[in-house]
Amino acid sequence: MDALRHGWPLAIEGAPLLQPVETAFSDVAGETMLVSATRAATLKLANQREAAVPSTPVLLRGAEAFDLPAALAVADPALDLQNPLKGPFKALSLEWEEQARAALELARIAGILPAFLVDPSGASEAASLQPSDLSEFTDPARLRIATRARLPVAAAEGARIVAFRSPDDTREHVALIIGQENTDKPPLVRLHSECLTGDILGSLKCDCGPQLNAALHAMAHEAEKGGWGVLLYMRQEGRGIGLVNKLRAYRLQDQGFDTVDANTRLGLPDEARDFPTAARMLELLGIRAIRLMTNNPAKVDALSAQGVEVAERVPHSLPDNPHNARYLATKRDRAGHLLP
Repeated sequence: MDALRHGWPLAIEGAPLLQPVETAFSDVAGETMLVSATRAATLKLANQREAAVPSTPVLLRGAEAFDLPAALAVADPALDLQNPLKGPFKALSLEWEEQARAALELARIAGILPAFLVDPSGASEAASLQPSDLSEFTDPARLRIATRARLPVAAAEGARIVAFRSPDDTREHVALIIGQENTDKPPLVRLHSECLTGDILGSLKCDCGPQLNAALHAMAHEAEKGGWGVLLYMRQEGRGIGLVNKLRAYRLQDQGFDTVDANTRLGLPDEARDFPTAARMLELLGIRAIRLMTNNPAKVDALSAQGVEVAERVPHSLPDNPHNARYLATKRDRAGHLLP
């Protein structure tokens, strides 16, 4: 991931050299590009035979070779209205699909645009790996408790924090425990994905900050009644696409796209959060059953699939405002959230 952010190409056994477009140097060019299926659909390639299989990466050829400005225009939908795309584009046969999927997933984890120049001219030293190496970045079993500490917070002065770390991932997740731990009694649990804009800056475009604050106070109230609560604070900004890509999606929302379509235009999934890691955090805390604060039935299903017993789904709705009303409606109408 560090190599991708520094603009190094990837040398994955069984695939051509792959140069990440977003972080590439100015003298890099290529005849073809690798893009995600969702970005290919935005480029109107879904009707072509080689791009017709949903979720399959697409090898792309344009009317002429891709220099870096042309490649960036294909990769970044925020540039769609600024730079004419050099089409028409054609989807080519992809003989190294496993490697392509690994490369695009690594780009998502690294927080860069999921687009690569293929066999780029002028490429520098490459980072070499096997397709199977990706499993090390996504294996929750490697997660461990790193440390614990007392952490008085505004909602609960007796709160304790637990930090988790994996040897293969730079993202460090934490759990905040409120009340007296009792593994015989399911705690009130909120799985909260990091949101810098909402949690820290008080953004009105989402409901993340108010949800976080309300969850902590609900857990404190639970503790007063003899129960307890656990906040899982997950380092997966923007539903797993990263801060920069989330802000790119905001820019697209300002152009009229909803949050789902904005992610699709970026070539990214609308849902890329790491629920197996959340389940592993609960396992390490000795928690088998929970009362989950969520409006999202898919989150209940995802944790249940990982062996977590969701004894109760606790609704967690808050009033909207003029800036997030459309966002909340999209979550209700397109993502299945149970909102008023």
